[in-house]
Amino acid sequence: MLTPGNNGYVRDKGTPGKPGLEGTPGYRGPMGPKGSKGQAGAPGDACKIPHSSFSVGRRKSLHSLDYYQALVFDTVFVNLYEHFNMFKGKFYCYVPGIYFFNVNIHTWNFKETYLHLMHNDKEQVILYAQPSERSIMQSQSVMLDLALNDEVWVRLYKRERDNAIYSDDVDVYITFNGYLVAPSIQ
Repeated sequence: MLTPGNNGYVRDKGTPGKPGLEGTPGYRGPMGPKGSKGQAGAPGDACKIPHSSFSVGRRKSLHSLDYYQALVFDTVFVNLYEHFNMFKGKFYCYVPGIYFFNVNIHTWNFKETYLHLMHNDKEQVILYAQPSERSIMQSQSVMLDLALNDEVWVRLYKRERDNAIYSDDVDVYITFNGYLVAPSIQ
């Protein structure tokens, strides 16, 4: 058996050693009490959804005079931000995106009706009715993807027969409508 020896001298502590390896996580403690409500944040910006729409009509009949003739309108139902130019009969795109357009006309007895809905200078859709003993209401719709400053308008087209659309001072038989469905993602 070993016998204890003499006590040594007490010395100053040495420098601490390197930390040991991280141990395994302990158990999660109980949830503490609910804290007090914080201060309200600063108000955010209002949601800015761009809009563009128009609805115009014409109270006067029109017979084609030239080979091509822009259809102009004299009645405004809606013209949000004045994007539709009443003097030129054209919608100007200031908010790029997908638009829905609709044209409604009343044909003239015994006259051909031949219109194009135009995107800039390109025909997109046609609205056509053959000459008939009785007049009818005609409609055409289309969705177009428009870029900034694009134009959309209705063109009366003259062929070998008289081309005409009917309206009168009392009722509006001719309408042109358009509105933004979805703005382009910038």
